[in-house]
Amino acid sequence: MGQKMKIAGWVSVGVLAGALTTVSLQTVARGAMTPLPLEEIQQLSAVFGLVKTDYVEPVDDKKLITDAISGMVASLDPHSQYFDKKSFAEFREGTSGKFVGVGIEITQEDGLIKVVSPIEGSPAFRAGLKTNDLITKIDDTAVKGLSLGDAVKKMRGEPDTKVVLT
Repeated sequence: MGQKMKIAGWVSVGVLAGALTTVSLQTVARGAMTPLPLEEIQQLSAVFGLVKTDYVEPVDDKKLITDAISGMVASLDPHSQYFDKKSFAEFREGTSGKFVGVGIEITQEDGLIKVVSPIEGSPAFRAGLKTNDLITKIDDTAVKGLSLGDAVKKMRGEPDTKVVLT
């Protein structure tokens, strides 16, 4: 079993290296100003291979790559986020106008939801929410442990529905 895992890992590394080479060639073909940092990409590939071969439990390739990309983008600043197809579809739904929110820009801090700013004239603004207010509950649900996306979903609804923020 261990030998099969090592072979599968090296095959994965080879596939990733081939994909990265293709991406590198496409980047050059498009006339990009900055070449891909091949040494760092090889390091990423090596870590990918080690995780695939030596981690205690099997790891899904797609999830591993998606999580690596998410981490890379999230490290840029608190407002950058990578969307996979499902997340992007949810984002588009949230901005399509079918559902409405309370009218606040939020972030997550220490497991709580923090108001970045209420939108002037919005229900949140009229209710008196202020910048830096912390939301601990949405209706009867504690926000500690919820992802930011789940918190947003709980605050979103059909027009004229009510939500209680504590």
